[in-house]
Amino acid sequence: MAIDIGGTKIAGALVHPDGTMTATTRRPTPRGVDAEGVMAAVAEVVADLSESPLWSSAVRCGIGSAGPVDTSRGTVSPVNIGAWRDFPVQERIAAELAARGAELPTVLAGDGVAMTAAEHWLGAARGHANALCMVVSTGVGGGLILNNQLHPGPTGNAGHIGHISVAFDGEPCVCGGRGCVESIASGTAIARWARDQGWTPSAGSGPGRSDGATGAAGLGTTPDATAAGVAAAAAQGDPIALAAFDRAGRALAAAIAASATLVETDIAVIGGGVAAAGDTLFGPIRTHLAQYATLSFVQALQVVPATLGTHAGLIGAAAAATMLLPPSVSSESSSAPAPTA
Repeated sequence: MAIDIGGTKIAGALVHPDGTMTATTRRPTPRGVDAEGVMAAVAEVVADLSESPLWSSAVRCGIGSAGPVDTSRGTVSPVNIGAWRDFPVQERIAAELAARGAELPTVLAGDGVAMTAAEHWLGAARGHANALCMVVSTGVGGGLILNNQLHPGPTGNAGHIGHISVAFDGEPCVCGGRGCVESIASGTAIARWARDQGWTPSAGSGPGRSDGATGAAGLGTTPDATAAGVAAAAAQGDPIALAAFDRAGRALAAAIAASATLVETDIAVIGGGVAAAGDTLFGPIRTHLAQYATLSFVQALQVVPATLGTHAGLIGAAAAATMLLPPSVSSESSSAPAPTA
């Protein structure tokens, strides 16, 4: 059983050992309500899942959530869900499951860790024993696979690469540090820096299609002052926009190289909204990586895009549950990710 909690939606699914999903359901994340109002939406998702004929077959539950998280206490304080501060989401979901006859072991994972579990199981990091996976969006998060095991750390925040400092004299970060990757390479930071340098969005830089694609091909009709708009301008050769992505790519490259040097990962998988810029982001990362990953044991480090997209949250919650909780039944398929010892 997988539950994915984010700032815009709360989703649920029953996930099979091969990664296929059934009984998928979702609710919009409530706005303007208190903590119990948000929890009510989660309870509705659980109720939907309980109507599936496969409900009684579930053996564990994984909960992926926007952070900050503290998995040692089972609590979350999502930046984009203001009503939840130190909310005991793991305990509350376990109670909802039990009330519907499913007393399952549960585990909480931050969204970056869940994405890491997903990409290692079925995505771009599959087959790699040591991997760093990252989400580059309005923030920058991540997670680690070490020796084929998910490594969330004591509070579930290991691999949080966004708050590694890559510029010791850089600008202050919202975390209280200075020169963090997130303060340079997040979508918010890219757009802010470009605007500060004098970039202004053109009429062709905004969304121009109903599927939400950006106007990178000149299809947009509405000016877009976000990172998507900067990416569209960079694709058209705008020098400030290109510089903004080069700066972000350099920050990401420095952090990726430092992480790989520390724990000998051999691949970095990058997902999230900013990664949708494609070579506009990955080109600078790979170029600058050569300047930072210089030791022999990191020179072959790969940087690749994530492959699971919007499915990563639910698949990752399920994968994290399988990797972090002990086996429940002997009949589970060996195609599922191996649990930790």
